[in-house]
Amino acid sequence: AKQTVHDGIKFPSKKEAQYYEQLKLRVLTGEVIFFLRQVPIHLPGGIRYTIDFLEFHADDTCHFVDVKGMMTKEFIKVKKLVEALYPIEIETV
Repeated sequence: AKQTVHDGIKFPSKKEAQYYEQLKLRVLTGEVIFFLRQVPIHLPGGIRYTIDFLEFHADDTCHFVDVKGMMTKEFIKVKKLVEALYPIEIETV
């Protein structure tokens, strides 16, 4: 992953920066009302997991999205933990 700066924001990968651009367009079309970046989710043991994007859609749904180039064993483990503790599903792009 190559760190990329877009709109003055540092992204850990080009893929995440491209997803950010797509989200901005989806806001313009009205599909997405607004979105947040780097949203922390607190886990037991003082662990904090950060979701890349929290999207609020026009159909009154919220989407927790992580942009991944590769699904690591560590990510899969943490994803399962978050989904077991909270009533959310993490979407991966």
